[in-house]
Amino acid sequence: MTAFSIEPSRLGSHDILILSDVERGRCIRLACRGATLIGLEQTVDDTVHQLADGYRDAAELESRPSSRFAIMAPFANRIADARYTFDSQSHDLQPGVEGAQRASRHGFVRGVDFDVAIQHVDADGAHVTFATSVIRPGAFPGYPFAIDLTVTYTLDARGLSLRANMRNVGETAAPCFFGWHPYFRLGDSIVDTWELQIPAATLVRTDADYIPFAGAAAYQPLDEAPPALDFRRAKPIGRTEINHAYVDLVRDADGRARTRLRDPATGMGVNLWQEHGVLLAFTADTVTRDVRRSIALEPMESMSDAFNRPDCASAIRLEPGAERSFGFGVEIDFA
Repeated sequence: MTAFSIEPSRLGSHDILILSDVERGRCIRLACRGATLIGLEQTVDDTVHQLADGYRDAAELESRPSSRFAIMAPFANRIADARYTFDSQSHDLQPGVEGAQRASRHGFVRGVDFDVAIQHVDADGAHVTFATSVIRPGAFPGYPFAIDLTVTYTLDARGLSLRANMRNVGETAAPCFFGWHPYFRLGDSIVDTWELQIPAATLVRTDADYIPFAGAAAYQPLDEAPPALDFRRAKPIGRTEINHAYVDLVRDADGRARTRLRDPATGMGVNLWQEHGVLLAFTADTVTRDVRRSIALEPMESMSDAFNRPDCASAIRLEPGAERSFGFGVEIDFA
């Protein structure tokens, strides 16, 4: 008899799936709305630890404050002035909008109800694949491309893993890349005493709107960066406000780059792993609730404003009929 299970449930009017690992005391809650993770629980000595600072109820799932655990596609984070140029064609993601109201963030699918394409349990884990074909020409202003998106969640003995696949089903090349926007909470304290380690060699420098500087000016070796933002070795976050991306990630022997977060007071920790790409860390200083009570550790295939960066052009380009895959996940660590 397998230790894993999948059970349907509801959050208000929304369908959710509960993935459980009884043997290791773990439970994952997933909503079809946005294919969004809304719970990541670890039981230790009969105490349930909620490690996901996600949406708390149906109203938050619908209004999406702070984009908690958002699936970000076909782009992650920001596009400068909501405009970009691709293959010599200019595109406006917010036609008719002017001034300070212009902003385009986190893609198009946060409010989409995904289909459950596959769900199954075997001896190795519980697996759920969400799918949507909503990204089509005419569906979203300024994005005349056709992308099929699937996101597979797997709960197994190692923890939670995600596999995102984007396939260009259109007739022209398309710009696209994937990102995930999780917020982790290790206890009831603020993040200052938590220890963070980011295995990167380079910091991404940005302007006041968090748009990376043009060209090589965006890249600052951590040897030359402010020491407070250097987390190559694990150290307490302290009062540092972090809203920065890190690149040139260093992988472990298994090919995964791991960003490590730990609360020394409780011994509870998570390792956010990714196969490649960019890691953006955000200490939740500007969120609408629970300021600095969690930290976002965001694996992304490329950096903010990648649609406008020649140095990202090859990473975001997807030819007709081609498919790209991105793997990442969460390991739960506790003393």
